[in-house]
Amino acid sequence: MKSLNLMEIVKAVHAIDYTTSDRQMMIEQIEFDSRKVGPNTLFIPLTGGTTDGHDYIDMAIEQGATATLWSRPEVEAPSDKLAIILVDDTLQAMQDLAHYYRTLVNPFVVGITGSNGKTTSKDMTAMALSAKYKVHKTQGNYNNEIGLPYTILSMPEDTQVLVLEMGMSQLGEIEKLSKIAEPNIAAITLIGESHMEHLGSRQGIARAKLEILKGMKEYGIFIFPANEPLISDEMPEINFPIYMRSFGFDKDDDVFAYDIVEEHDKTLFKTNVDENVICMIPVIGAYNVSNALVALSIAEVLDVPMEQAIFQLAQFKLTANRLEWLKTYQGARLLNDAYNASPTSMRAVLQTLSTVEMADTNRKIAVLGDIRELGEGSEQFHRQLSEVISPDAIEEVFLFGPNMRYLYEELQKEYASDKLFYEEDSHENLIVALNATIKADDVVLVKSSFGVDLLKVVTALTGNQTK
Repeated sequence: MKSLNLMEIVKAVHAIDYTTSDRQMMIEQIEFDSRKVGPNTLFIPLTGGTTDGHDYIDMAIEQGATATLWSRPEVEAPSDKLAIILVDDTLQAMQDLAHYYRTLVNPFVVGITGSNGKTTSKDMTAMALSAKYKVHKTQGNYNNEIGLPYTILSMPEDTQVLVLEMGMSQLGEIEKLSKIAEPNIAAITLIGESHMEHLGSRQGIARAKLEILKGMKEYGIFIFPANEPLISDEMPEINFPIYMRSFGFDKDDDVFAYDIVEEHDKTLFKTNVDENVICMIPVIGAYNVSNALVALSIAEVLDVPMEQAIFQLAQFKLTANRLEWLKTYQGARLLNDAYNASPTSMRAVLQTLSTVEMADTNRKIAVLGDIRELGEGSEQFHRQLSEVISPDAIEEVFLFGPNMRYLYEELQKEYASDKLFYEEDSHENLIVALNATIKADDVVLVKSSFGVDLLKVVTALTGNQTK
């Protein structure tokens, strides 16, 4: 990061007071995890749940912290050991500081949200833009009220384009992130069913995602899926001009793809942005073409030579546990997609598994865990997955979790009892059943919401440590 003078920080966080004998102290690092603190670090003690970062101040000092934010007036701060900046709320102060730092470095900011595909689109976008620009992006899933400001504050001072992923579970959260980041380009990948439990309907989800426009810079560019009517239906009132660009699979869309060819380890397609070049993304699934279109739309807006952007997309790597090919102990190929799930993404990957030709494949096996946060519609969404699962395409199905019982009941109408397995809560029973079934030439899909912890099953089957 660019070094900051202590007094800059005091002003940026709207400090109540500060205590230091060195007003010219320079801060070279900002951390909220005391284990990552190094010399000349500002430590930000965050409070949440049963954890209070103020309790780790001694560790931060030992690690080299020279300053800290502080919001516990009832506890005396160790002002004899480091500079103390008093604030009402350390998280709000962190967000204010991130907004200041974003303005100071002043990169071109890209904000990406959506029910599915936002992490993949973020990674693809950063890769495509790196053909021309110095890019800094959200790492992993640091996309919330802590992760986004932390990403901004860790941005190198020579960053030209900042690519930020924005996640949420409630109304108001994306708006806050957008106002911190002030994106020049905002993109929505998809309006799906994720967080239906909290937002009630796809209309509510659309409203929440469209909050990304609330902090957008004047004359910014909004990139959106052309086939989603909720974008126009739920568009918020914005008191400044923006430009709009659509992406999709129709020739009337601003950026569109066609001639899609799916293979087990890559997807090929053409686009109107450069019809002379075949695009290749090293990931399974036609639905990932939409994520690539987001990246190419943004690259086009930022004048990246399209042939170079397309070349960069061919080199990109997915974040761990997303459509990740692994080998089981038996030698079978396992597609690990157990980090996240929604009805839309699960249907899409099942359709891909069903249709993609796999050379020398004995069987296709699906291991599916519960989809979380669907609210009252959970039973219906799980039952409807049966529409894209057929014994002709997927020979065996293993289901895990209380909500997958609904899908189990539906699939019993189609599958023989020895081709269908259900387990409510024992990972060990599931692992034993899979190990007894999987053969060397099989292809195994593992897909679920993160909280179901099928990553434990992936580790048991492959030996790969997952996070």
